[in-house]
Amino acid sequence: MELYFKLNLSYREFLPYYQGLADKVEVRERQGRILWINGRHFRRFLTDNGIHGQFKLVLDDKGQFVSLEQLA
Repeated sequence: MELYFKLNLSYREFLPYYQGLADKVEVRERQGRILWINGRHFRRFLTDNGIHGQFKLVLDDKGQFVSLEQLA
């Protein structure tokens, strides 16, 4: 299953997730469903400006995480 969403977090807003103080990032995918994604999956997308952009989340048949990629 592929789910698409937009995320705009400043560096300061994401810091608790990066440090492991917070766990799940809440996002709303294009169809309106709310998703909770472990913050560790976003660490590689963090820049000095935070995390901004469109993303694709891929889940397996059981709803488990497969991959997360930032779209151009």
